[in-house]
Amino acid sequence: MHRFGPGGLYMLDEPEAALSVRGCLALLARMAELAGQGSQLIVATHSPILLALPGARIVEIDEDGIVEQVDYDAALPVRLTRDFLSAPEKFLRHLLDEDDPP
Repeated sequence: MHRFGPGGLYMLDEPEAALSVRGCLALLARMAELAGQGSQLIVATHSPILLALPGARIVEIDEDGIVEQVDYDAALPVRLTRDFLSAPEKFLRHLLDEDDPP
């Protein structure tokens, strides 16, 4: 939190990897603060929380290397997370062998 300052250029690769949801929210707040102080951030993330940064430009790169700007609701991590949370059993049915208890 204290390694970043106003007016900087920061490149972060999956900064959410070791963070809880609460930690991601704290990072999001710090990123918003930095952006408001004139910093630029380039962040590679799969976190729907970090993708929610107000004013963020979200860019996805597909399996074929095609780069496309998308809005928050169309971003793959957001769609997958919403789908999972609305019906986890649909995902678990395909991920877990029904003969093996969790």
